[in-house]
This record gives sequence, structure tokens and C-alpha cells, in this order.
Amino acid sequence: MTAVSQSAATGALSGIRVLDMSRVLAGPWCGQLLADLGAEVIKVERPGSGDDTRGWGPPYLKDRTGNETHESAYFLSANRGKKSVTLDISKPAGQALARRLAAQSDVLIENYKAGDLTRYSLGYEQLRELHPGLVYCSITGFGQTGPMRSVAGYDFIIQAMAGLMSITGEVDGKPGGGPQRVGVAVADLSTGMYATVAILAALFHRARTGVGQHIDMALLDTQISMIANMNMNYLIAQRAPRRMGNAHANIVPYQVFDAADGQLVLAVGNDSQFGKFCAAAGCALHQDARFRKNADRVRHREVIVPLLEDIMRKRTVAEWVALLEPIGVPVGPINDLAQAFAQPQVQSRGLQLELPHPLAGTVPGVANPIKMSVTPMRYESAPPLLGQHTQEVLGQLGIDEGELQALAREGVI
Repeated sequence: MTAVSQSAATGALSGIRVLDMSRVLAGPWCGQLLADLGAEVIKVERPGSGDDTRGWGPPYLKDRTGNETHESAYFLSANRGKKSVTLDISKPAGQALARRLAAQSDVLIENYKAGDLTRYSLGYEQLRELHPGLVYCSITGFGQTGPMRSVAGYDFIIQAMAGLMSITGEVDGKPGGGPQRVGVAVADLSTGMYATVAILAALFHRARTGVGQHIDMALLDTQISMIANMNMNYLIAQRAPRRMGNAHANIVPYQVFDAADGQLVLAVGNDSQFGKFCAAAGCALHQDARFRKNADRVRHREVIVPLLEDIMRKRTVAEWVALLEPIGVPVGPINDLAQAFAQPQVQSRGLQLELPHPLAGTVPGVANPIKMSVTPMRYESAPPLLGQHTQEVLGQLGIDEGELQALAREGVI
């Protein structure tokens, strides 16, 4: 566990200001990644309620006395390093403030329905007139064009529509068979990461030309794109792949096996590794003409897998790991999250953080996996309380205390 305090290190994106007008996961994930990289990220939230995920619990963070706060674990997962400003953009005064903030920002992230912000004079074309260098990233379920542009898209629906659930889950006819969603919102998360890449590319382009641009990110596009090799299996063979449980469509053996005391993953990636496995396991399967090459093993999957299942049951999980890991045969236990965070390798990489928090004293978090030698990730603040930085940020626009109180009375902030 790594304790983190205010850092004097300069992040790679120091000097970049991001106006994060998104909520839930894809947009906030993008904003958090930019904050980790050193950008100043201002999160605009609805007065009174804030980001939808603030209410997505339990579990909720507990304060210093052990009582539940209103800070959900879900919200805490995607909003580290941001400043929270409450702003009601349905009111003209709120729209004016949002435009002033956008005019002083390098990047704007939003995930309203396609074209929705135009109603508030906050659409891309409207803001481009005010700030030609603005990088404006729109994240929606289905994109800014096409017949479904106005349809709301949630991760679960996207996993279903994009085909991911058709290849995820146990084989039909087996216990638990049928389509399954991935255990985390992978469409949201991958869209957030693709959006970050696009924003960085747009900032690089602006550095050379001075010109901003509109980025159109769709969860459906991203989810279909990241199906990767399974897409190509379909496009080449013209046959939709089927669910294979924990097996791999193009590699054998590459799946879960039962050991003597539990389960483990054996992931043999090439023929050399298969030969090493067979030698260590004391079998001669690699000498059988049906199994010498990976393509042979894939073609004879139904024959070789039962033979391997018998072999794998002869040793415990720990024995297999101790036997195969040193000789370079990929193998690993199936951990729950408690076991995953307890691993010495995970601890040595500093993946668990502790950040100062105004209610709880500290709040745990998970470090960004990016490790840079000159501009390391910055973890300067915990996910913010609702409206925690409203006065600070709006004060930078020249709004004095009296004006802030008036805006609060009107429900604008």
C-alpha cells in the first residue's frame, strides 16, 4: 500500500485544463486518467445530487467515526484528482458560467445525448466560435451520427449489441451456459481510454496548428473494435464465433483446468511451451502427430483437452505453479480480489494507494498502471466532495463572495 500526499512532481499534462462535464464511467474514467497525467480537471456536477454514481451504493466510504458517508465506492473509483464544481446548466446563469469555464479550458469532455448541449449554447460549434483551440470530446452510446444517435446507451446494452456477450460465457448446454456480460463495464472503460488517446492526439495536433477539434466517441464503436481477433475470425471465416467458456478459439491448451485442490489457468502460447509443459508433466503428448503444432491441437481440441484434464488433476495448484512458472510455461491461480491485492508482485508495484480525504482521513484507491520515468503519475487529491471546489474555481473567474451567495440562492450553484 502506498501512502500519497501532495506531490511537487510535474505531470506530463501540467498546464492543461480539462472541463469534465461527463458522469457515470466512460467520461469520468477519461478525466481521471488525464488528471493522473497532471492535467487540472474540473468536474461539473448537478447541484444537490451530482454525478449519478454518487448514489450507486452501497458500499459507501465511512468517515472517521465509522459512519457511512454519501461517497460511494463507485464514484470514488473514477474521479480521483478532480475539482468538483456544482453548476445548473439548465439556467441561463449556469450556462454563462459553463461557457466562461470552457473558454479557459483546453479540453471539454461531455456525455450528454448527441447534440443535447446545443440547447444550452454549449455545443461544439457554439464553443468553437468562442475558443477555436478547444478540444471537445463527446462520448455517447452510439455516436453523433446514424439512426441510433439519439438513443441512450449503457454498457450492458452495448456488450449485448456489439456481440461481446455472444462470445462470453459457458458453452451452451453446460451448467451455467449462455451469454454473459464481462464482470466490469468494459465498454465504458475502453471508451474512456480510447477517448484519452484521441484527446492527447488532438492536443498534439493543436500544438502544431493552434486548431482544436471535435472528437466523436461511441461505446458501440469501441466495443466492436476491441473484439479484435474474434472480429477477424468472423470476417475471414464468415462464421460467427461461438461461446467457448474459458477456452481460446485459436490456441490449445489455453483455458481453466481443475487441479487436485482447485482451479488454475494454463495458457500455452506456442509449441515450445507445449513441449516444456509435457516434459515437466511427464507425458509425451507433444510427440503425437495430432498435437505437435498449435494448429493440430486446435483441430483436435476435443481429443487433447480430456487427456490434459486427467493430467492436471494429479497435482495441486501450488505444485503446478511451482513446476511450470520457472521453466516459462504460463500458469496462474484464479484469485479473488483479496488474493490479487495480497500478491507480493502487486504490492511491490504500488497498485494500492491511500489518499487524504476530508471526511474519512484517508481513502483507498488503485494506482494508474502507467509508469513514466520523467513525468510520473500524480495523485494529488482524493475524489472530491460534491461542490468542494465551486468557490475556488468560480473565484478564479472573478466572481466575488456576494455573487456566489446570490448564485447559490438562485440554485445555479
